[in-house]
Amino acid sequence: MDNFSDIKNLVIGALAAAGAVAAEALGGWDVALKALLSFMAADYITGLIVAAVFRRSPKTQLGALSSRAGFMGLLRKCCILLVVLLAVVLDGMAGTGGFIRAGVCLFFTANEGLSILENLGLMGVPYPRFLRDMLEAMRKQSDEEGEGI
Repeated sequence: MDNFSDIKNLVIGALAAAGAVAAEALGGWDVALKALLSFMAADYITGLIVAAVFRRSPKTQLGALSSRAGFMGLLRKCCILLVVLLAVVLDGMAGTGGFIRAGVCLFFTANEGLSILENLGLMGVPYPRFLRDMLEAMRKQSDEEGEGI
């Protein structure tokens, strides 16, 4: 049984190291990245619930769960993280101290939040209107700030 424990510790250590490298590449493990990843996970999970339980997904013809639609969703989320990585590189080149990355994280967090609210609506879960208004304002503000760079 000691061998299993060693393998488990090795796998956990490798995953932790990979996570640390990824977080550093994405500009560090701060509030902006935590928020973005949390919203991305919540959006994916609520999308799965909409498709698997409620069968109301706009991503498929019958509204049911689709492995292709799920895979495409994961690819989109990976591309979002790629844009964050590119924003980190641009910040380094422009010497903006994380301003570009923060705007990118804010924009995509707002987008993910709006998608979560859409999923909640498809499930029939009520939510306060001010949440949608706030997320739309965040997305618009981060988009407008990006135009001035």
